[in-house]
Parts: sequence; structure tokens; C-alpha cells
Amino acid sequence: MNRRELFKAFVPSSKRERFLPRPPGSKDDFTSCKECDAPCIRECETGVLVRDEEGAPYLLFERSGCSFCGVCAQVCPKGVISEGSSTIRAKIVINPNICSAWKGVLCFSCKEPCLDNAIRFEGLYKPVVVSERCTACGFCVSHCPTGAIEVRANVS
Repeated sequence: MNRRELFKAFVPSSKRERFLPRPPGSKDDFTSCKECDAPCIRECETGVLVRDEEGAPYLLFERSGCSFCGVCAQVCPKGVISEGSSTIRAKIVINPNICSAWKGVLCFSCKEPCLDNAIRFEGLYKPVVVSERCTACGFCVSHCPTGAIEVRANVS
């Protein structure tokens, strides 16, 4: 952990700029979402879609993940979400400072729900995300008992 990360840890998360992962296949312009009655959110089979302050949909992985069912794209009347994408423009990162497995506790809570087998363990105690396999679906985030899994902007 560098000094910047250390000091960020003392800033309440509400004050930090928060990354909001958008649904798979979504465009970058969400202005038409403001006037929409959000059928994408109503029809989401896993319940992970919510709206931000401007009315744009984003994925909140607290209870579940995205199954890439495509229903949000099918019901989007404004064409903001398009069908066919099987990845989310985000990066999943496991924070070893919070992860109980990195502290020597046997925990496979993140690996078990991962359908893409994108989490591998170095030994028994060090889970890492295999980025080329990860679709950023978020199921691992919702299953982590310590909140050690973070969703970040994919800058690559």
C-alpha cells in the first residue's frame, strides 16, 4: 500500500469518487435515461440494476451479479443498452489487506460463484483474479464476506 492509498482509507467512501459499472452493452451517453421509466431495472432477473442521480442504470453488486441474460437490452426503449455483450467495462480486484484468505483463513467464497473460473488461488490462501477470464459479472463481489473485492474502472 502506498501513501496515497493509506490516506484514501481514512476518507469516508461517500466522499471518494465512486466508480459505477454500467450494464453490458451500454453506450456512454445516458441523457435519454432521465426521461425513461426504467424497464431495464424492473426486468433485471438478478436485481443488480439501479439508477444513479441522473437516472442512468448501473450495476450494484451488493446482493447478486449480472447473468448477461440480455433482458435489459431487449426492454430498453431508448437504445442505450444493446444486446450481445458478455463483458462489463470494469475490473475486479481483490484487496489482500481486507481478504480473509490472504490472512490465512480458508475461504473460497469468491471462487465458488465464479462461472468463468477467473479466480485462482496461489496456494490455499491467496486468491487472485485472472483478468483475461473475468467478465466483471460481480457475483464474487456479492459473495465476499469481508468486502475485499472491489469493482474499478477498466483503464486498459
